Parts: sequence; C-alpha cells; structure tokens
Amino acid sequence: MFGLTVSEAAAICGGSVSDMKCDAEITSVAIDSRAVMPGSLFVAYRGERTDGHRFITSALEKGAVCALAEYLPEGVSGPVIICEDVQFALEKLTAAFRSMLTIPVIGITGSVGKTTAKEMVSSVLAQRYCVHKTAGNLNNTIGLPVSIGGIQREHEAAVIEMGINHFGEMDRLGAMAKPDVMLYTRIGHAHLEFLGDLNGVFRAKTEVLSHMRHDALVIYNGDDPYLTPLHERENHLSFGRGKQCDVRADNVSFTDDGTIRCDIAFHNRRIPVRVNSFGEHMVYAALEGAAVGFAMGLSDEEIVAGIASYETVGRRFSCRNTGFIRLIDDCYNANPDSVRSSIDSLMDFPTRHVCVLGEMLELGRDSEKMHYEVGAYAREKGVDLMLLSGPLCAHTAEGFGENALFYPDKASLMAAIPSRLRQGDTVLVKASLGSKYAEISDFLNNYHPD
Repeated sequence: MFGLTVSEAAAICGGSVSDMKCDAEITSVAIDSRAVMPGSLFVAYRGERTDGHRFITSALEKGAVCALAEYLPEGVSGPVIICEDVQFALEKLTAAFRSMLTIPVIGITGSVGKTTAKEMVSSVLAQRYCVHKTAGNLNNTIGLPVSIGGIQREHEAAVIEMGINHFGEMDRLGAMAKPDVMLYTRIGHAHLEFLGDLNGVFRAKTEVLSHMRHDALVIYNGDDPYLTPLHERENHLSFGRGKQCDVRADNVSFTDDGTIRCDIAFHNRRIPVRVNSFGEHMVYAALEGAAVGFAMGLSDEEIVAGIASYETVGRRFSCRNTGFIRLIDDCYNANPDSVRSSIDSLMDFPTRHVCVLGEMLELGRDSEKMHYEVGAYAREKGVDLMLLSGPLCAHTAEGFGENALFYPDKASLMAAIPSRLRQGDTVLVKASLGSKYAEISDFLNNYHPD
C-alpha cells in the first residue's frame, strides 16, 4: 500500500493509533504473522481457531510498521490502529489505496478456471509490462486486500482473481478492486448450496459491474449461454470456439507430447499458438490470455510468447508420466462442469481411461443428481473404469453402471488401486478440496509395481 502512512491509514478506516513512534509508509498487507515483511500492515483477525491479536508483537518485531486490531493486547509496544471491525476497516483501506492507483487492473472471476486464467493473462501481459498478480488463492474478501495491497510502485498492470460463494461478496470485492477490465471464464455448478442455481451464480458474479465505469471492458466466454447478457455491455469482447465469438480458436490439435496447437483469430489477425499444457480448458485459457492481450494492444509476437510461457499451477490438470501410468492430477477442486471438462481432456489420450473421483461439495439440494449425471457422462464418453469413494459418489457409480467400483472411504480405495491399474493407463484424479484426494495423487505419482 505504497503512498499511505500509518496515520493516513488510521484516518481512512476511522481508527486510533496507539504508541505512534514514527509515521512510516505501509508497503504491503499480511494476515499471517509468518508472512510479515518490513513495511507490512499486519491484520489481526479473530478466527475460530486462533486470535491474530496474539501475534501482534511478533509481527512488529519482524518489521511490520503497524498492526490493525480490534483491541490492544496487554504488553504490546508499537503502533497499532484500533478499530471496531478489522475486516470493515481493511476493506475501506484497500478501496482507498485502489483509488490512488493509475495502472490498469484486470479482474478475473468465474465458476471454474479463475487461477488458470490469472496465470495465462499474467504470462501474456508480462511480455510488455511489469505485472502484479494474485498470489495463490488470495481471492476472497480476506485475501483480496492482501493481493491489492501488494501492488508496488514498479508494477505497470495488476491481474486480480476474485472468488465468492455468497451473494454480496462480489459487491464487496468490486468496491475494493474497481477493475478496468473484467474477465469471466464460465458460469458453472459451483457453490449452488448458497447461490441456488446458475442464474444465481451469474447474478452474484456480476455484482462487480456496478463498481466499474460504464465503458469499462468486459471480456467473457462467448460459448457460455449464461454469459450472453454481457453482450449488452457498452464495451465487450467475447472469446470461444463458436463462430459468434470475437476472439476464436481454430484448427485445434492435441499433440502426443501433451501440448496444444491452434490458431487464434481476431478480426483480420490470425496467430498460431502453442500451449505447453493439455486439456480442452487450456484452449480457453489461451483465448483468455489472447483476448486481454489484444485489448491492451500487445503485438502478435508478444501474445504468442506469453501463451507459450504459461506454466501449470499446482494440482490444476497437472499431467505427467510416472513410468507406470500417465497421471492427470486435477484434485485442486471439483464441480460438475470442471469434472466434465477434465473427462473430455482425459479422453484425448489414446489409452485405457481411468477416473479416480471423489465428492463434489457445496452443490446444494441437487447434489445427488449431479453426482449421478457425472457418472452417466463418463460412461457416455467412453471411460473404461471408475474408482470412487465418499457417500455422494455412490450416485456417480450408479450413473456409470458396470465397471464403476465404489469404496466406502478413501483408505479402502487407495488399498484397491494397485490391483485395478494397468501399465500405460491414463488416470484422472479429481475431487473437491475437502475430499483430500491430493493424497491419492501423491500415492499414484510414486507407485511402481514390483
């Protein structure tokens, strides 16, 4: 939060400062005392498991210029901004800092593919600009201030991921981020427990638009019928594989070495690109990066280089040969749309196809039906074998039918895996984070039969 001093920050959020030793400049925001750096504002949240106020002294000793807190713990010596509600105060402070920025801010949201889009867009823009991007998954009302607060003087563009699961949250994120460009990946079956249906997801995701200029650019997936109302925006740009899209992928081919080649067309421009990752969803990621690049005036050469420079993040469709199987580790998260997309990509490999699936969480009242439909979809696509665990996956097994093996828990599934796999199989592992299927991916990555 360069440009803001401790006293200015206190005035913005309506707090009072205890023990002001020097009116230093704030340079970043930290919500974990272990992440504090010299110049940080440490935010002392009171959570269910611990109280951040216990770590104020530690944060100040590490170089935090001040802390933001709701009370002053006994024995704390150093500048602390005292306010009634640290979350409310931090959001006001973040919005004020954002209003000081002159660099373009690109917001990214959607039900699936936000982080992939963030990484691809950042990779493209980095060919010309010094880019700041959301670290990890700091994309909610607590994480977003950390992301925005980390913007420094040298940055020339910012790519900010924005994630929600309740109505009203995107309104708060929008008030802080005020994007100059907003990119929508896809509306899908995520957080339906709280948002109701896909129309509800669209309404929640588009709350941000009220915080943007009327002529601000909105970039959206033109193949997604739920996003078509964005065509009514004064300034819009669609991407996809359909002929109606402004930025379009043609001549798509999935190569044997696990990469993608395609042509990206925009008006009279046509550029051949290579994506060093695999899966149908990566075609859309390339289109997202290209669309932002076109909108911000990058050359064809810069866009091509940026797409080629993209690297897979974490457990998002990470594809590797273990020496026994080809493992697709996609267990970062799961909902019906992302599982179907992963199955589509799995089927592009010319081998026996195995799905190791866990439960998809937060789907609301139709959860059992959606799990059944995923099983039916896998059967229709030609998946050879399904290995499943978790109560809801009993419905997935029912939808798939023969060759679906259901296990009561993850441990029994893992014990059965060695006897069910064959050399050369391509194996997709996917589940919601709460299912903790990363343990299965790690097991498969290191498994080699005697």
